Amino acid sequence: MTAPAHTTPVTLHVNAEPRELVVDNRATVLDVLREELDLTGTKKGCDHGQCGACTVLVGRTRMNSCLLLAVAHDGARITTVEGLAGGPAGSGPLHPLQEAFLDRDAYQCGYCTPGQLCSAIGALQEMGAGLPSAVTPADHPSGLPVPADDAEIRERMSGNLCRCGAYGNIVRAVGDVAHTGTAPGGRTGEGGAW
Repeated sequence: MTAPAHTTPVTLHVNAEPRELVVDNRATVLDVLREELDLTGTKKGCDHGQCGACTVLVGRTRMNSCLLLAVAHDGARITTVEGLAGGPAGSGPLHPLQEAFLDRDAYQCGYCTPGQLCSAIGALQEMGAGLPSAVTPADHPSGLPVPADDAEIRERMSGNLCRCGAYGNIVRAVGDVAHTGTAPGGRTGEGGAW
């Protein structure tokens, strides 16, 4: 049996598990995650790439999954909020950022939290790699890690909206992990996850 003309077989490596799918050529990664793979942690907000609720990691880069066509990401390695905790199906201990969000009460309704967490991991990786932002001082040495001060964290997290207004606690939670490599509870980052 052949697939309908408007579909394409793809393999997405989601949370370190290869998933072979036949997807509609118009389907976004967000829709495939939620509707085909039942990974509903990634949220659909604006569906226009403006709110950040759908942020996932593709490789080590944070991206708005509502803007990504699944057919264009055949073979991609995608990490969703469900994949941040180690172990099969996220059954392991929480990621340090997840712990920090809990410790700092960096959420209220929680709808934006999955996207905030994935975006924060991407932001920490960017700072660690020395990638400048709009607020990085012009004289910062190229290639050296960018200090994770509040202004850097705010700028890098500005693509993720929180209707509840938990921004102050989000900045503090990301800062806790950026400055110590651990959440206030003491767990350290493992295996280059961020």
